[in-house]
Amino acid sequence: MTDIGRKPSALDQIPDRDPEETAEWAASLDAVAAAAGPHRASYLLRRTLEHAEGSGLALPRLLTTDYVNTIPTAAEPEFPGDEELERRITAWNRWNAAAMVTRGSRHGLGGHIATFASAAWLYETGFQHFFRGKEADGSGDQLYIQGHASPGIYARAFLEGRLTESQLDRFRQEAGGGGLPSYPHPRRLPWLWEFPTVSMGLGPLSAIYQARFNRYLQHRGIKDTSASRVWAFVGDGEMDEPESTTALTLAGREGLDNLTFVINCNLQRLDGPVRSNLKIVQELEAQFRAAGWNVVKALWGSAWDDLFARDTTGALVRRLGQVPDGQFQTYATRDAAYIRDHFFGADPALAQMATALTDATIAECFHSSRAGHEPRKVYAAYQAAVAHRGGPTVILAQTVKGHTLGPTFASRNANHQMKKLTGAEFRALRDLLDLPIPDSRLTDDLVPYAHPGADSPEVRYLHERRAALGGPAPARRVHPVVLPEPPAKPFETLAKGSGGQEIATTMAFVRLVKDLMRDPRTGRRWVPIVPDEARTFGMESLFPTAGIYSPHGQTYDPVDRDVLLFYREATDGQILHEGITEAGSMADFTAAATSYATHGEPMIPFYIFYAMFGWQRTADQMWALADQLGRGFLVGATAGRTTMTGEGLQHADGHSHLIASTNPAAVAYDPAFAYEIAVIVRDGLRRMYGPDAEDIFYYLTVYNEPKAQPPMPAGAGVEEGIRRGLYRFREADARAVAGGAPRLQLLASGTAIHWALEAQRLLAADWGVGADVWSATSWSELRRDALACDAAQLRGEDRIPYVTRVLDGAPGPVLAVSDWMRAVPDQISQWVPQEWHSIGTDGFGLSDTREAVRRHFGVDPESVVVAALVALAKRGDVKPETVQEARERYGIDS
Repeated sequence: MTDIGRKPSALDQIPDRDPEETAEWAASLDAVAAAAGPHRASYLLRRTLEHAEGSGLALPRLLTTDYVNTIPTAAEPEFPGDEELERRITAWNRWNAAAMVTRGSRHGLGGHIATFASAAWLYETGFQHFFRGKEADGSGDQLYIQGHASPGIYARAFLEGRLTESQLDRFRQEAGGGGLPSYPHPRRLPWLWEFPTVSMGLGPLSAIYQARFNRYLQHRGIKDTSASRVWAFVGDGEMDEPESTTALTLAGREGLDNLTFVINCNLQRLDGPVRSNLKIVQELEAQFRAAGWNVVKALWGSAWDDLFARDTTGALVRRLGQVPDGQFQTYATRDAAYIRDHFFGADPALAQMATALTDATIAECFHSSRAGHEPRKVYAAYQAAVAHRGGPTVILAQTVKGHTLGPTFASRNANHQMKKLTGAEFRALRDLLDLPIPDSRLTDDLVPYAHPGADSPEVRYLHERRAALGGPAPARRVHPVVLPEPPAKPFETLAKGSGGQEIATTMAFVRLVKDLMRDPRTGRRWVPIVPDEARTFGMESLFPTAGIYSPHGQTYDPVDRDVLLFYREATDGQILHEGITEAGSMADFTAAATSYATHGEPMIPFYIFYAMFGWQRTADQMWALADQLGRGFLVGATAGRTTMTGEGLQHADGHSHLIASTNPAAVAYDPAFAYEIAVIVRDGLRRMYGPDAEDIFYYLTVYNEPKAQPPMPAGAGVEEGIRRGLYRFREADARAVAGGAPRLQLLASGTAIHWALEAQRLLAADWGVGADVWSATSWSELRRDALACDAAQLRGEDRIPYVTRVLDGAPGPVLAVSDWMRAVPDQISQWVPQEWHSIGTDGFGLSDTREAVRRHFGVDPESVVVAALVALAKRGDVKPETVQEARERYGIDS
């Protein structure tokens, strides 16, 4: 029974062994509230919960704490560096970052100044004391730099001597080589950048899975990554991206204490306040704490210490918690009189406090004094993160966007779009930073770069600190490791075909990889990744043998423990079975695909997914994968618009190859037969992991439609044709072409090869037409080759595209058929010497049998026959009446 009028509670279900004691506790709380006020009662409760949490009692955690620093000034650790030298280093970097962007604005190239100005000390403190380089033991730390802060990282590399003035002056001028990319782009500057982060949201997501993959390598005994820490620098506005928060619970439940998020809480996104009417810091604290993260708030600078000491009633802390972010940004731009009236005037106790404060003190506190601008406070937060065990840490560091750049920049809504400083503003910046730059070098036309000298105390200190931490950072290093060639037998098995057994190409691929995973030399380097559809793809046979990775092992008895293919989790499991998250699976893939550079350990990831939910859903991550120079196999299973019977519109992929063709690093194939998969995978392993490894990744589409798999045809050109994208699979029946019968060429990819083969039979048997059937394993590779030939012709070279050469002289028109929209095969039409025709599956998919859906789209064998006759009729090779007769015979009219 609950008391009348009291809201029911979950605790009502738990027996109260001593109701009288419970009542006494409640009465004590009521008494405190009555005597000392509700704020005192709340304070006592929170201190009690804090004490209970520290004592290990199993209680729900508070989701938010007061709007103050987690680490009080008195508890800050001793700062180990030379604070004055570090201040000067940071000043040089601030100057050169602003100069670089301002000089670039002469060319209309843009750039961002305010982000690094806000976050300078967040980076500098890490570079001087925490971020481990590649020359240390292990792999060093992995740094996910906030994209808009790149000018500051370039400025630091200039101070170190890793970049020159001429390179800084080519910021955002990359054509012709030698320039600097706008943001962290490993493909454009591969010796410096490791991780692309400016497609906002992908950096935080990737960082979590990178930290997780580091543990995966450790647990599987491939590399000791225990000393590596992942640092992800994120803007508070960027946390609105769903990818930024989608994996927070993964990091919490797996206890990734090798991961630190540093969120630059300058309270501004690109156009204005992040939470104008609320408080983003408190919101983020609740979100992270609920996900199991350790939260460290570093909000207020040392100028606030005296104000907090005067706050004997808690009025200041309460007021700070009440003021929304939009108003606080206004305080950062208004004079002391305004702040006295609007902030302190809201509470009599605060008004009394303000009488003892000078205008200068108020202005300093509200305009610039933030923990994120003070190295001692940043160091204390970072040290707390490194020391924490059992879970990831997020540091919520408050800063002012545009700090040090003057009143026209600081906290202004438009500062993200402000690309340059005036001469007067540079002179004010010089004075504020106390840099020895004479007025004679400062003109309104072209502000100079500045450097203290290669042998200056600042540069010597910088190099000493980086040497102690393991070399320069950020830095990308590749130590080539050539993997041995895989055994031939698994490939030869597929080349023999399946005899009378019908198997889907999905199953053929899984069987191949399963055999390759048994190789004692390279088998352990395969990383199977699947988003909770392993059984759909026939991968359950890997569960008991390879095991599913879990840092916790298997703490339960699996329900199918007595079944042959039981569900087995293990700390050294090989499969990354991610649950229903294509974004998380793709982040897994990226971490594994770039392990050859990050850790010097080449891994062979294959990520298998519903084709519809790959490129369409996570193409942005695949673009970042290309930027990061990743290698591995993406596998779009249940591919095509018509092979997923019953699933319908949102499962029917007829366009992933079109999207894949837009990615320059993606080598995309649509194999029709198992032996083609064998050739493609073998060649992919050679190209990505052999002596001349390329920075590419493969996309294969495989089908869930069981078919008898033929043996690989004999002939010297078959393997080359499979690799390059086209070869003749079956010539027209000699009887069908006797006596000058009409001829044509059928080009088909993937599962459509079977429609083309049946159409070939019908054309010969019913209409006396001879058709050659070609397997088009890759429309996009044919196109790329042709584009390369066109480019060569501009340079005066005489090169003929492969598709033009192999089809040269083939009689009749060409008809392309696939389970894709027509734009996929139409990519090659301009280089085909014959008249071009195509049919495909344009439009939305629908639920029905395969046969019915193929008739609906007009790609079933009978429809292919009619389309072929139409093409021949246009040439005058068959009579128009023949086309109508075929339509009627096959029921196409209906």
